[in-house]
Amino acid sequence: MRGPVRSGRPGAGAGGAVRRGVPAGLLVPALVGVAFLLLPLVGVLARTDWPSLLHHLTTPQVTQALRLSLVVSGWALLLSLLMGVPLAWLLARVPFPGKALVRSLVLLPMVLPPTVGGVALLLAFGRRGVLGPWLESTFGLTLPFHTAGAVVAAAFVAMPFLVISLEGALAGLRPSLEETAASLGAGPLRVFATVTLPLLAPALAAGAALTWARALGEFGATITFAGNLPGATQTLPLQVYLLLQDSPEAATSVSLLLLVIAMAVLVALRGRWTGGAVREARVTPPEGAAAPADPAGFAELGAPEEGPTLEVSPIRPGAGVGAGPAPAPAAGESDLRAELTGYTHFPLTAPAGTTIAVVGPNGAGKTTLLRALLGLTPRAHAEVLLGGRDVTRLPTHRREVAWVPQDGALFPHLSALANTAYGLRARGVPRAEARRQAREWLVRLGVGELAGRRPAQLSGGQAQRVALARALAARPRLLLLDEPLAALDQTTRARVRHTLRRHLAGFGGVCLIVTHDPVEAVSLADRVLVLEGGEAVQDAPPAEVTRHPRSPWVARMLGGNAWEGTAGPGGTVELAGGGPLTTAPGEGTPPGPGSPVLAVIAPEAVSLHLARPEGSPRNVWAGTVRELTAVGSRLRVLVTSPEVPPLVAEITPAAAADLGLTDGTRVWTAVKATEVTVVGL
Repeated sequence: MRGPVRSGRPGAGAGGAVRRGVPAGLLVPALVGVAFLLLPLVGVLARTDWPSLLHHLTTPQVTQALRLSLVVSGWALLLSLLMGVPLAWLLARVPFPGKALVRSLVLLPMVLPPTVGGVALLLAFGRRGVLGPWLESTFGLTLPFHTAGAVVAAAFVAMPFLVISLEGALAGLRPSLEETAASLGAGPLRVFATVTLPLLAPALAAGAALTWARALGEFGATITFAGNLPGATQTLPLQVYLLLQDSPEAATSVSLLLLVIAMAVLVALRGRWTGGAVREARVTPPEGAAAPADPAGFAELGAPEEGPTLEVSPIRPGAGVGAGPAPAPAAGESDLRAELTGYTHFPLTAPAGTTIAVVGPNGAGKTTLLRALLGLTPRAHAEVLLGGRDVTRLPTHRREVAWVPQDGALFPHLSALANTAYGLRARGVPRAEARRQAREWLVRLGVGELAGRRPAQLSGGQAQRVALARALAARPRLLLLDEPLAALDQTTRARVRHTLRRHLAGFGGVCLIVTHDPVEAVSLADRVLVLEGGEAVQDAPPAEVTRHPRSPWVARMLGGNAWEGTAGPGGTVELAGGGPLTTAPGEGTPPGPGSPVLAVIAPEAVSLHLARPEGSPRNVWAGTVRELTAVGSRLRVLVTSPEVPPLVAEITPAAAADLGLTDGTRVWTAVKATEVTVVGL
């Protein structure tokens, strides 16, 4: 006999939602609160004289008050926008003394009794107020008992709604979006108009709607400051106040009208004013995964497996239609000379056409270096000369320095094509030409079919390639790439790396690439700059850094074992963790005894044995296997020993099977003296 079928949903059944969701102790007072707010509205609906509703709303007094309310609230909204938008930007973006006091002044009208606000306005702008006599004598403007006074009163109590909505949105807006726009050549006004304002549009609309609704319903400050003159200051809320004395039924009908308007505004906003920060929905499935559904109706286009390799030469700034690809900068035109101070402190020079890979551990100052060259950080300062031109005191948008930050910073309101064309348009390239060049770059990076999609419809890898195309299309003198290939899978990374290498080979400027990938550093760069703690530890060609790394972090990044120690007599190294290491004479002058050194041992130079080896190996230690990791067709084995720091060996799977290696296996490690490279620090 079958038992009862039970729902698989958690909390299913009577009372399930209450048991697993809201506790009953909270639900009851919450429902009481809803009733407390709802009953007055029910009272208005219940007491409305429905047959006479239209008559009440079309009387001359009511229609006159309604027209005046719309005029006053409209001008109050305009006044709030003119003052409130800059004020919100100032509070969100500019640090200055007394900011907390200014913010308190902005919020004060929201907590101040409206009649007190009206008294304050009267004492400030009345005929005997602080500014009233001056306004009347200079401009002939008298605010009390005038429509202009009603506008000022409504703006005074309503503007805070706009300011707090925009300030929260500005604070939540990613600074990298505006900074990237500036690096592409857009001036402050263009950045504000094309990036900041479109992203703030939802918050601006919500704040404006709330401001208008609050201005429409203003009563206390208006009657106190501007009076109650029919046709001049008698707005709809004041008309309700008068009707309550002579015609309560008409007052109820007008109240219902104001209630409907207020509810319509709130329902239309759907809670947007509560979010504060700008929501930038981002869907980033792994590279190669299907893109999310396209709400805009674009076709489902996946990234091609093998993108075409269209050869195009991006235009120089200022090139016009029909001008053709502009030539690369002449030799010396984009030479880089920089002197960095602050957290990062070292000189940096590079001739035009040089690509420098910047590597180092987290917190080494890699991103700080890029931001200093852009003039975007107070943490470090850079005196920068590009082609002999001092750009240190120029704003970011005039430096001809393009930047791809770690998150790509694609503008979420623009398509991939418009994103890529942004830098060209900012530099004055006509729209059609800019879009043509942008499309060619998207094709070259293998995302041409995604030109119509917005960033939220791209995977992380696709978005990163669009960001890279956008920077390359601008053809700057200095190109800064902060881990540009990090979001790509291995296959796509190899293809994009090949495309990037071809471009950089003919790039007339200087390129700095921050990376944690040794393959990128070796294959893309002419030089490798190693940073640690804000200092340049090594600046040399990739082959030199690979053979003689001067940083333990770099040695480990390249896959080697790196042990710090002190040079001892007879070719020995006293390791920092204790224990001697025997080495053989190498290239160059050996470090003198007592000098700090770095001993580098390649994993493939480490042999593993079950019994103590005899013969040529000069360095033998007993240890324990702690980890086995597959790397391609080989295994990397981590061995710990009480005598020396942890050691990584690389062997074949067949050798591991012969030795029976598992986690915890006791082994002997052996390294020939000739396989140890010693580098002075």
